[in-house]
Amino acid sequence: MKKLVILTGAGISAESGIKTFRDADGLWEGHDVMEVASTEGYLKNPALVLEFYNQRRKQLLEVTPNKAHINLAKLENNFDVEIITQNVDDLHERAGSTKITHLHGELLKARSTGDEKDVLEWKKKLVLGNLCKKKFQLRPHIVWFGEMVPLLEKAIKITQTADILIIIGTSMQVYPAASLVDYVKPNTPIYFIDPKPTVSVNDYTNFTIIKDFASNGTDALCKHLKT
Repeated sequence: MKKLVILTGAGISAESGIKTFRDADGLWEGHDVMEVASTEGYLKNPALVLEFYNQRRKQLLEVTPNKAHINLAKLENNFDVEIITQNVDDLHERAGSTKITHLHGELLKARSTGDEKDVLEWKKKLVLGNLCKKKFQLRPHIVWFGEMVPLLEKAIKITQTADILIIIGTSMQVYPAASLVDYVKPNTPIYFIDPKPTVSVNDYTNFTIIKDFASNGTDALCKHLKT
C-alpha cells in the first residue's frame, strides 16, 4: 500500500467557515498577532489571550468538515495516509482521518503553564483560575510565535516515508512547516492544490499543480490517484 503524506494549512478549513485570522493589514481579529499569539502577549494580558482563543474554540464547535476533509479521509481506503497539519482545528479527525500530526497545537486542548506535557481535552471556556492538578494556570495548547515546534522532528520523519506528497491549503511560505517538502525522497510525486499557487512547476521534479480550492482540488486529486 502506497504511503501518502498530506500537508494541510488554513486553506482547507476556510471552506468550512474557519477564519484564517490574519487580515490584509496583518491583524488577527483586530489584534496585532504578537498580542494574542506569543508568550510575551500572554504574559502582558493573559485574559485577552484566553478570550481570543475562547472565541476561536466557540467558532470551531459551530462548523463541520467540508468535502476536502472527507475526501482525504476516504483516501485511507486505498492508501496508507498520514496528515501533517498546520491547523489547530479538529476537522480532519471529525471527517474520519486517523493519523494526524498537529504541528501548531490543538484548539480543543489546554496545557499547564508549569508542565508542557500536562495536556487536557478542553472544549469549554478557558479563564484565569482554571488550574492543572499542580495548581499552575492552564493555557491554550497552541504553538505561539517564537516557541519551538515540538512535533517538527516527527513530521520530518513522516515526510521522509512518503511515496506521494500532497500539499493543500498552505502557501508553503511559513517556516518551519514549509521546509518539510525538502525532506521527500528524490523524484517523489508532489501534488500542490491551491487556487493561487505560489510555487512553480519548474521548482521541483515530478510536480503537479491543481489550481483550485481544496474541495474541488481534492476531487481532482482523487481522479489523478484513480481512487
